[in-house]
Amino acid sequence: MIYALDSNTISYALRHEGNARKNFTREIMERGNEYAISFMVMHEVKRWLLYKPTKILIKYNEEFDGLFQPVKHTAEMPCSVWEKATEIYNSLQSKGQLIKDADILIASYCIVNGYTLVTRNAKDFERIEDLKFVNWYS
Repeated sequence: MIYALDSNTISYALRHEGNARKNFTREIMERGNEYAISFMVMHEVKRWLLYKPTKILIKYNEEFDGLFQPVKHTAEMPCSVWEKATEIYNSLQSKGQLIKDADILIASYCIVNGYTLVTRNAKDFERIEDLKFVNWYS
């Protein structure tokens, strides 16, 4: 099984000392390279790091950057991911349950590739049909 990391799991581990970071690192290391990071998550994490104190950026560079060698990460997203994102958006809109576009893109990336999303935001993602996800830090 391949796990796709949501940006909120990465930022949580960076913001918290001790067990949160150790648990995150342990989870990643135990799974070897069986994880993926979408372009949207990479964008969110790198954008977030640019606006955080230097201490967090240094922590990321020292402790996490080497861990992120995605199984599947391309500069372009296949049309199937965009099409799935459109389907998800329309489904959620028709129910009056829209979520952020970034989360829709992350979910569509996972569904199309058959990945399980690792998130701290089950509330929004549980609205999306066919999305497999787990909460690492509830």
